[in-house]
Amino acid sequence: MKHLKSLREFIEELAKIGEVQEIDKEVDWNLEIGAVARRSYELRAPAPLFNTVKGIDKGFRVLSAPAGLSAQPGLAYSRIALALGLPADAKGADIVTALADARQREPIPPKVLATGPCKENIMKGDEVDLLKFPTPLIHDGDGGRYIQSFGMNIVRTPDGSWTNWSINRMMLVDRNRLACLIPPPQHLGIIRALWERQGEPMPIAVALGVEPGLPFVGGMPIPEGEDESHFMGAYFGEPLEMVQAETVDLLVPATAEIVIEGYVSLTDTVEEGPMGEYPGYLDRGSHSPKPVLHVTAVTHRNDPILPVAVAGAPVEEDHTGWGLPHAAEMMHVLRQAELPVSACWGVLESACHWWVVALPVDWHERSGLSSQEMAQRVGEVVFGAGKLAFGVPKLLLVEHDFDIADPNQLIWAFASRSHPEHGEAHFPNQSQNIIPIYLDEHERLSYHATKVVYNCLLADRFPVGERPVASDFAHNWPTDLQQYVLDNWQSYGYR
Repeated sequence: MKHLKSLREFIEELAKIGEVQEIDKEVDWNLEIGAVARRSYELRAPAPLFNTVKGIDKGFRVLSAPAGLSAQPGLAYSRIALALGLPADAKGADIVTALADARQREPIPPKVLATGPCKENIMKGDEVDLLKFPTPLIHDGDGGRYIQSFGMNIVRTPDGSWTNWSINRMMLVDRNRLACLIPPPQHLGIIRALWERQGEPMPIAVALGVEPGLPFVGGMPIPEGEDESHFMGAYFGEPLEMVQAETVDLLVPATAEIVIEGYVSLTDTVEEGPMGEYPGYLDRGSHSPKPVLHVTAVTHRNDPILPVAVAGAPVEEDHTGWGLPHAAEMMHVLRQAELPVSACWGVLESACHWWVVALPVDWHERSGLSSQEMAQRVGEVVFGAGKLAFGVPKLLLVEHDFDIADPNQLIWAFASRSHPEHGEAHFPNQSQNIIPIYLDEHERLSYHATKVVYNCLLADRFPVGERPVASDFAHNWPTDLQQYVLDNWQSYGYR
């Protein structure tokens, strides 16, 4: 496993396999960066690295689509794989399993260094000027320019017992203020509430352009009280390198491109939103007063690189950086519950609205449960798993006799195996984030909604020797004949 310790090392590795596109032509932060990046997602083209931004000092750059998918054969998940130390040709299931396996290991706390590249430039107090960075207005209709779309928000409880890392959007207000989306049920909101009870503003560090594995750890819904930086150490088998922040009592990644420090006000708010978000829509009514982060210091590397995720229609970082780590945590909690889980997946093309739990084909013999009982049990475990459940509204429960990461095969399985009458198990009044556009006003205010397990299991409906077999190339012809056909494919006249 190769541990890339900076965004710059990551970009070098992407360049080796043709997964980064340097753009020297001057671009405008006002919509043009967002449009180019969006087009790159839709073509699965290389990640754009914007080297020259209109009205911004030379050397200040933007990298977008750092965790987008690739159109190169065999390299669909290459950016995610390299970020997590795996070979570029790793499959989605390999990435999910690697993250899930690391949940069994002992956490490794960070190593604190005296200084690091993130300290090459330091602005404090009146020197702070966030307007010097190439923060884009991403979508036509966004309420402002979003500087935080793929970085790490680092906070700690007042008693110092728990440090949390997360990704939540932040909108630029002016030279020293940000508007923050802080949902109360999320860990960031839970910790802010603890500071509010003490009557103190919450100290926070926003690290942008961190080493490439961190956003996936920040997107992983590990339980309350656990430190993502310690899990990062467990994953790579070595500590994350960190340094002390300048004006808040927090540690920050030593190689971060930009670190914004400050305090989230108890009273000050500013209108934030709307923003094109991960369900794939720009909801023009989704704006409201949000708490203000008053910035006390900014540190950055020479020629800093700002990472930008262009949220919206799938597939982008909200889906890869959330979908794969959530699937890994889902696999972990189901293993802990001793259910016969074979694999889990977040369906990226569904904008993380569909999630898959796959069971081995002999799950019925192993468990003795009916498919309805298994669906109920899986739903209870996943929807009862705290932060994991917050972003998982719809589960598809299937046998693992096809590639669950292939949306075509998944659609076929869902459509052909789920019974219209008794193929669903409903779970009312479950914890739910408020961004999906199908939610009603009450659900948005309460952060609760009904969730569902679609039961696509077949094993308990047929005797062992009479279960349906997929009528496709892989299942309906002898393996030796399959290989013969593959070996002779061109001789049939095909390219």
